[in-house]
Amino acid sequence: MRANVLFAIVIAFSASAARTAGATEVMILGTYHMANPGLDLHNVKSDDVLLPKRQRELEAIAGSLATFKPTLVAVESPAKSGAAAKVEKYHEYTEGKLADSRNEVVQVGFRLARQMNLPEVWGIDVQSDFPYDAVKRFAESHGPALQDRLDALDASVERMLDGLNRVLKAGSIGDGLRYMNDPQRIAEGNEFYRSMLLFGAGIEQPGAALLDAWQARNNAICARLIQLARPADRVVVVYGAGHSYLLRQCVREMPGFKLVEANDYLPQ
Repeated sequence: MRANVLFAIVIAFSASAARTAGATEVMILGTYHMANPGLDLHNVKSDDVLLPKRQRELEAIAGSLATFKPTLVAVESPAKSGAAAKVEKYHEYTEGKLADSRNEVVQVGFRLARQMNLPEVWGIDVQSDFPYDAVKRFAESHGPALQDRLDALDASVERMLDGLNRVLKAGSIGDGLRYMNDPQRIAEGNEFYRSMLLFGAGIEQPGAALLDAWQARNNAICARLIQLARPADRVVVVYGAGHSYLLRQCVREMPGFKLVEANDYLPQ
């Protein structure tokens, strides 16, 4: 009996190792919005990534990420007709025809893809509603305790961004990305979204609706990623860091896929 059990364990371990060996490896690189568009609920305040110092740092980031040997780069650019889409501006970039852009899609995604001589960069973004105003209205109309709780959640996100601002001011963009891609910090950042379930009562559930919309958007993004990648691909996904938790979860739980930590490849 014991021999049979051990044999079954060995077979299971061998099968798992074989699956891992041929797995699609995916790195979710969470970033801040380098062009500072101010479109998020909370935004980073950073200096100009086109400064020579910052350009050198971005070159170092691309060089470090290149050691992962990515075969595919996917970015926060729109999917089209329901599927992942080639980002047309990448070809302007590789031909030296694209105007200077501070966007992280260009500064990190395009730069890395060009270094790896990849023929395309792929957009996998899907938009959806983010009904935060309904959550705010609910908190405002249901007593100071709930409003204080929402204010505390907002403040926790601002503290995290203040920490990033300090890292960027004192160090490099690579330091900032390492800060954002720390797994514990990613998990802490997701507490804001999960805590939305506090905001509701009876049939009025604005917090659950917001969480549903956020998870649906990230599932839709991850679906495009999963459908784009092929076995044994090595994929770098360059995305706003707010998406990191759910995209990492999706990759980690997807059979045939393996999550790779960005901080194992970002410059020290």
